[in-house]
Amino acid sequence: MRSLSLLLLLAVSSAAYSQTSQKNHPEPAKMTPAMTEFWDPQPAVVDPGTACSAPSDAIVLFDGKDLSRWMAEDGSPALWSVHDGVMTVVKGSAGNIRTKAEFGSCQLHLEWMTPVGIEGEGQSRGNSGVFLQGLYEVQILDSYDNETYVNGMVGSIYKQKAPLVNPMRKPGEWNSYDIIYTAPVFKEDGTYLYEPRVTVLMNGVLVQNNTAIRGTTEYIGHPRVIAHGDGPLVLQSHGDPSAPISFRNIWIRNL
Repeated sequence: MRSLSLLLLLAVSSAAYSQTSQKNHPEPAKMTPAMTEFWDPQPAVVDPGTACSAPSDAIVLFDGKDLSRWMAEDGSPALWSVHDGVMTVVKGSAGNIRTKAEFGSCQLHLEWMTPVGIEGEGQSRGNSGVFLQGLYEVQILDSYDNETYVNGMVGSIYKQKAPLVNPMRKPGEWNSYDIIYTAPVFKEDGTYLYEPRVTVLMNGVLVQNNTAIRGTTEYIGHPRVIAHGDGPLVLQSHGDPSAPISFRNIWIRNL
């Protein structure tokens, strides 16, 4: 009898559920285009400039006139040569130059050229580099018909990552770097929470694609992880014996 009662109860419950499920509930509201549109905040308007000028929100680091935004690494005046709208490395005692301002994540544009008739082979021809936050080098080298180790050629993250391709123009023609750099974030123990990353276009061609940088640029030995904050951009005066390279149209946007 108890089993029969249970069966009857289940049957009644099932019928009641069936009746309830058959009620005509309201249909969900129909989506409209406006439901997935948002209008604020509006991005800032930026004049993109021209091929030879910087965007309106950029910091112009070199406009062809002077080195007022640069200094030697020891804090003394920068001694590179400025002439005809470009600056040229002065090798020897002049040394590297660095920006007076310091930066973190950024978009950087710079143009550089090795002179016609430049001589030398491998790392001894048109060698320089741009150091992001003063620590991580994107290599500059005359790699036009000039082989060297691939993680030290033009467009490489020096001693770490070879470029995807080699879009180097011949000596006497200007090359450009457009660099998107994401600065590292550190844990309390000084190790990376997020490692530095860089994307590099050379002459409009992708050579580094969101590349993870393992640590500081070292000529001998492995990269080191050193906790730091914002840092300067450094342009290298390399000790190779070849004729010096020149730079122009350098600007940066903080990200």
